[in-house]
Amino acid sequence: MRVRIFGLLSALALLVLGSVPVSATSEGHSYLALGDSVPFGFSPLKNPTNAANFIGYPEIVAQRLNIEDVNATCPGEATGGFLSLTGTDNVCRPYRSAFPLHVSYSGTQIAFATAYLKSHPRTRLVTLTLGANDVFRFQKDCAAGADVGTCPLGLGGVAATMLANLNTILGAIRATGYKGLIVAVTYYALDYSDVSGSVFLNGPMIAAAQAHGALIADGLAAWSSTASGGSSCVAHLLIQIGTSPQVCDVHPTPLGRDLLATAVVRTIAASCPAASAIGCLDRSGR
Repeated sequence: MRVRIFGLLSALALLVLGSVPVSATSEGHSYLALGDSVPFGFSPLKNPTNAANFIGYPEIVAQRLNIEDVNATCPGEATGGFLSLTGTDNVCRPYRSAFPLHVSYSGTQIAFATAYLKSHPRTRLVTLTLGANDVFRFQKDCAAGADVGTCPLGLGGVAATMLANLNTILGAIRATGYKGLIVAVTYYALDYSDVSGSVFLNGPMIAAAQAHGALIADGLAAWSSTASGGSSCVAHLLIQIGTSPQVCDVHPTPLGRDLLATAVVRTIAASCPAASAIGCLDRSGR
């Protein structure tokens, strides 16, 4: 299983960051997106000095729900770095020092999130995709030496740390008084002939979401029919970076991104069977 997990995450060094204004919609509602390079919309083919080049699933969800998204994600963010500026990080901190985020902030992502929720009481949706960089950091540490960084924890220890940190993150969001919807968006697979690595990776996020009353948008299932049991690269769900042979990055194409957005919207709608996804948001909150 370790090989499959490493294969899934080996490119989730998750680069780059950008900037968009923090503002409310005309209806006074807002949507806060949290996590790593997947919701950030990172592409290795685009210029990182302009955050507007990157469009993640939160922007598509916002369009479909007619709500303003505030995308506070950071490529390379790990669960430890999400909570502390000295916590375990992949490449979020160095890249945010070099390139702009979608939203500018100097502290941690959790500090921004909790401050935002306290000052924007009409926020109706929070999404979170986080954890891949914990495992990728583990891989890099172990490549440097058995006693380096997080390597002594082993995969089980890394998963336990992820779960503890994700519980802290979701607990802190709820502690602000936020009563709206939280949707944990899980990871897809690079190859659907063996999804064991993705199942392992998504486990802590699913467990933490269930413990804090959050919904789960199944990113793994979102791509399954399109990938048809094979390569997500061949199915054009991952960004192609080479040919002969075909080589892909781990980040979604617009097709892959939009399928994740669809999973989010459908998950929200399913939580309120008598209402649309937009209607469900209107019912949530304080």
